[in-house]
Parts: sequence; structure tokens; C-alpha cells
Amino acid sequence: MTIVSDAEDNVDGALPLPRQSFKPPGVMRVALRMWRTRIGLIITAALVFLAFFGRYFAPYGENQGIGVAMQPSDSPKIHEKSLFGSGELGRDIWTRFLYGGRPILISAFLATLLALVLGTIIGLIAAYNRGKLDDVLMRAMDIILAFPQIILALVVIAMFGATNVLIIMAVGVSTTPRIARVVRGSAVSVVERDFVAASEALGEPRWRILKDELLPNITAPLLVEANLRLTFSIGVIAGIAFLGFTADPLSANWGLMIDQHRSGLLGDQPWGTTLPVIAIALLTIGTGLIGDGLSRAAAGVDRQRGDA
Repeated sequence: MTIVSDAEDNVDGALPLPRQSFKPPGVMRVALRMWRTRIGLIITAALVFLAFFGRYFAPYGENQGIGVAMQPSDSPKIHEKSLFGSGELGRDIWTRFLYGGRPILISAFLATLLALVLGTIIGLIAAYNRGKLDDVLMRAMDIILAFPQIILALVVIAMFGATNVLIIMAVGVSTTPRIARVVRGSAVSVVERDFVAASEALGEPRWRILKDELLPNITAPLLVEANLRLTFSIGVIAGIAFLGFTADPLSANWGLMIDQHRSGLLGDQPWGTTLPVIAIALLTIGTGLIGDGLSRAAAGVDRQRGDA
């Protein structure tokens, strides 16, 4: 690193001018200037708050009955006051909805985190080593990609049982190849940079080169891909619950609610299906807007305006 002294800047005895360093704004800062990212954050934050803290405002217990099953809110067959009526087994729909979001969000976040760690490690190793190791790792990822994600997850769950840990692992492992391919594609060009060769010449360990040289230079596409995979994980885990594969069939779950109350769509009680569908759709839209803002910021789109 070249250091320029103040004496070199002092021409004809003039006072040295203060240095002003320019640091381009980061991806997150640029993305937050865009209205699409702000709207996405508001939608996502509101639903996350509702999913995690809504149960504390629920009028009834998670499995408490309030009257006859599948009745609208104004039905005389409901013994207690209810905002959206009763659902399957006579439980309050609004209460079940407030309880049902947290299991899906926690499972989706942990599955995405697992995929992010595994995919980043595999992608960086493949990009740095290339050759036979690259071929072996990427062909293994291609084999997993050959199976539809939800089908692969369902096969594993059907074989070993529907536990929370297994569902998270099945979704996380099936998501790993997609992140690994993005990481490898982004890191291949970084490997050829001079600072990587300089680190190798200095005898830096490979793991430190991967951590200190490669990883910081691919954070922008990695953030975009992580957000996209979180959106897909929410849909996959909700779909698995919709098909009846949950650790506890009696506990509230948005995906399970859609399955249990779909018969009410043709009757007088559509809220048991409509509420979780709207919540999942809005959550997908919110995270999608955040991901779109991150991708635009990473690509330099609207970097000057920052108001799109």
C-alpha cells in the first residue's frame, strides 16, 4: 500500500489540504433508498410481528373450542364472540391464525440459514480449487437439482418421519445446490484477482483466503440469493404442511389451516383458508420486493436516483 505524505502535497509552502476519502454506499444502504425495499420491509416486518407476537393478543387458547365447527362469526351456534367464526373442530379461526405463523417462519429461516452455510462453503471450495474437486461438487449439486424440491423433501420426510428437524434439514439440503451455483459463479472471477494471488504468495491458509478474500467480494449476490431462497422456503414448508406433514397435527400452522378449512370456501366459512393464504402471499410479496431492491442495488440500477 502506497502512503502519500503531507509534505508531498504541500506545494510552494501552501497549507496541506484536508483529505476527503470517498466510500461508495453499500448494497443495503442503496437498497433502503428505494421505495420498493421500504414497502417490502414494512409488509414483512408487520407479518413477522403478527406471527411471533400475535399469540399474546389471541382471544382464546390455541386448541380451545368456542362452539360448533365451521360456523360464521354471527352464527348462534358459537358460544363465544369470534371475529372470523369457528373452524374445524370448533376452534376460533383468528386465534389459530395468530398462532400459526411462527412455526412456518422459524422453519423457513433455519432451512435457509442451513442452505446458506452449506451452499457458500461448497461454492467457494469449488470456485477456488476447480479441477476434479469442482466437477465432483457441482455434479453432486446437479443430481440434487434434478429432483423437484418439494418432491425430494417429501420423500425424505415420508421415509424418516415428519419432525421439525427433519423438515428443516430436507428443505435446507434441497435448497443448497441453488445457492452453491450462485456462489461458485460469483467467486470464479474473484479467484483470478491479483489480491488472491498475493495472499497465496504470502502463504495464507486456504480457509483464510476463502473467508477473507473471496467471501467479502460476493456478499451482494449472496444477499439477493438468500432473500430469494427464504421466499421459496416459506412456500415449500407451507406446502409440506398443507399436505399434512407436520410434527404436531394439533398445533396451528398456516399451511395446515389451508388444508383443514378448504371445504369452507364453498360454504359460509372461507376465512380459515383465506387468512393464511393472504398472509403467505403478502409475505412472499414483501420478501420479493426486498430481494428486488437488493438485486437492483447490487447491479447498480437506480444507484444514482435511489428512489425507484
